[in-house]
Amino acid sequence: MNRAGRYIMISMLFMLLIFVRFFEDDLFYDPYLTFFQNDYLYIDSPRREVAKLVLNTTFRFLLNTIISLGIIFLFFKDKGIVKFSAIVYSLAFVVLMLLYLYFVVNPKQEDYYLFFNIRRFLIQPIILLLLLPAFYYQKLKS
Repeated sequence: MNRAGRYIMISMLFMLLIFVRFFEDDLFYDPYLTFFQNDYLYIDSPRREVAKLVLNTTFRFLLNTIISLGIIFLFFKDKGIVKFSAIVYSLAFVVLMLLYLYFVVNPKQEDYYLFFNIRRFLIQPIILLLLLPAFYYQKLKS
């Protein structure tokens, strides 16, 4: 694939990430979307179906992960980097999902800010924003 084709594909994948974010209300069950848009530090945790919430959060994480791995592959053309990234995503998912479940099952107002940030790592492609510059910097150094 030529350089222009790669950049077009990378742009399309970034657009998919934007669409996931833009249509999040329609695609995923997440009562915390409106909860964290409001004054969440002063209200109680919303009613939620834990199994449905976990499945939708997992699906969203997987969708973002697959798109992100595609971006990383197209950007660097290195299967080793993609494998390492997949391991990072897998470990992050396990750790973040365990913490996420703890906060979903045991909601406390003093923990909402930490919960908000853990949830953000699960539903947004923040790991991609960390990995791309790190791999780029490593490529420059070698």
